[in-house]
Amino acid sequence: MTTQFEPVIGLEIHVQLASKTKMFCTCPNGMDESSGPNSEICPRCSGQPGTLPVMNLGAVRLGVRAGLAMGCQINEVSSFERKHYFYPDLPKGYQITQNNHPVNGRGEIEITFGPKDNLQKKKIGIHHAHLEEDAAKSSHCADYSLVDFNRAGCPLLEIVSMPDLRSADEAYAYLTEIKRLMQWVDASNCDMEKGELRVDVNVSLRPVGQEAFGTRTEIKNLNSFKAVRDAINFEIARQTEVLNKGEKVIQQTLLWDKEKNVTKAMRSKEDALDYRYFPEPDLPPLVLRKERLEELRAEMPELPAAKEAKFMALGLSGYDAGVLTLTRATAEYFEAVLAAGAPAKAAANWITTDLMGFLNADKKEMSQSPIAAPDLAELIGLVESGKISRNQAKSVFEQMYKTAEKAGALVEKMGLSQVSDEGQLFAWAQEAIAEAPKAVADFKKGNRAAVGALVGSVMRKSKGKANPKRMNEILVELLSK
Repeated sequence: MTTQFEPVIGLEIHVQLASKTKMFCTCPNGMDESSGPNSEICPRCSGQPGTLPVMNLGAVRLGVRAGLAMGCQINEVSSFERKHYFYPDLPKGYQITQNNHPVNGRGEIEITFGPKDNLQKKKIGIHHAHLEEDAAKSSHCADYSLVDFNRAGCPLLEIVSMPDLRSADEAYAYLTEIKRLMQWVDASNCDMEKGELRVDVNVSLRPVGQEAFGTRTEIKNLNSFKAVRDAINFEIARQTEVLNKGEKVIQQTLLWDKEKNVTKAMRSKEDALDYRYFPEPDLPPLVLRKERLEELRAEMPELPAAKEAKFMALGLSGYDAGVLTLTRATAEYFEAVLAAGAPAKAAANWITTDLMGFLNADKKEMSQSPIAAPDLAELIGLVESGKISRNQAKSVFEQMYKTAEKAGALVEKMGLSQVSDEGQLFAWAQEAIAEAPKAVADFKKGNRAAVGALVGSVMRKSKGKANPKRMNEILVELLSK
């Protein structure tokens, strides 16, 4: 008989903070693509004897902004420790990190997951989020390894979740929300291809209904959302099979083989590292005065959850509000379209369907939109007023995207202004009725949809310039006599 198990999942997310310089020196933070290996280093970040760290207050500020975004308790006093281990990518032989007293304490975020028509929400606890410096980058070849110290000393925020996640989909949603929040408050660019967001995953199983946790495994250094989801699903299946055979799960550190889609053992509990933490003697405690913390709170932008609630109050669905708050730039663009006079639902449709479709195809962000928010509002206004149809507006929109020209000017240039002259519309309607006796007979028998064929006939006669809404009303009026 097989046992039903419940997964217990926790994530440790390493986010590279978007400060201009590294955590404890003045070297540039982040790799300039034009720079070569080991070109952005100094005696401090390369671990030369006799050098002393100097704390980057800009990185601290970003770490606190990130903590505020996650609803963390910001600690007035925090401290740094040395975490010892020996590896070629760690030039000093230890990492400066926060262990006992992190800058960000307990917090909580809300995730949204599930299909579009059945979205679910759940709150996930944050255990803490601490500041530390990054290690260098190793490149392993067939019979040798290379180390690039450009990344050594870059500022990191390690976000440790509570073990509140119960599926790969929840973990994926949690990771998505963390990335959104970090980018929203400008704490990090979170570019996973550049290693600016890396994830360690802890997975254990317990029989359904049991409170005690099972034996966990840790999957290290996952660098894509897909890898996180796939690794968790594989590990759940693997541990389920092990336990149902009557065997025990071994507590160990694993690596994810994305080519074979399997986890592989890296080290077991028996040879886990002893980091020998002790206080960093060259850095004083980090003290955040209350007035400075209040200044940081005042500088925070309105967070995505508040934006979503505001957009739903305008009549948008939870799904649409979620799409419009995927990024801060998208939310602000939507608000700018509203400020220019566009109705909320129409603006949401144009942004989430048309504009985002074009931008995604071009691999561009909302901030790179060639259509300014007031110009999109103008186009929407032309549709709402009946001057052009939705289909005509699509053609205008495509030209606006390509040329950045104004909607009104393009409508004139393309000859798309709709005819709203009542005399002309009635004349076209009467011609269509005279030419389609079958559609007229079907309408009089109760088939209201038959009027659509007549509208189509008029649109052909008018070369698309008749106002379709008004034409539908005129045809119904004539046919009902």
